[in-house]
Amino acid sequence: MSSRNGQRSQSEHSRRRVVAMLGAALASGPLLAACQPLYGPTASGVALKEVMAAVDISTIPGRVGQRIRNELIFDTTRGGYAAESKYRLEIIVRESVGDLLVEETGDARGQMFYLDADFKLVQLASKKVVFKGRSTARAAFDRFDPIFANIRARVDAENRAADSVAEGIRTRIAAFLSAAA
Repeated sequence: MSSRNGQRSQSEHSRRRVVAMLGAALASGPLLAACQPLYGPTASGVALKEVMAAVDISTIPGRVGQRIRNELIFDTTRGGYAAESKYRLEIIVRESVGDLLVEETGDARGQMFYLDADFKLVQLASKKVVFKGRSTARAAFDRFDPIFANIRARVDAENRAADSVAEGIRTRIAAFLSAAA
């Protein structure tokens, strides 16, 4: 008798699980129908890559700024030619370094590179800021006795942070333009 009750409760449990999954699938249907692929056509029907190619990226001072700009140019044009500019992306970069892993002697065995970028997207026709935001990145690096190793470790950390910031800016701009353009 107990095995029969066990089978009944097990099949009841399976039925409830199926009904719950079916209900969840039906409830999520309208939410998923409202989703739009980020790199599909924009709200106006133009392909996002064409809209992104029309973004002019202003010069950013410094080595790290140039790295961010180069990444954004390549990401927006996909290595091709830029289209006629409809937008201008202006970026202000702030860099700093902080000590980590400080030994009793006061020597830092590691450091953190902090990179903050404030950006604004300006529509050239109206000269209005249509979108603005901030992207940040942090990259840790170890300190070594040889000076060249320290320099190389910091440059690598700067490059990692710059790539991360550029990716964040590109994704936010793409999301905005896919809905607005």
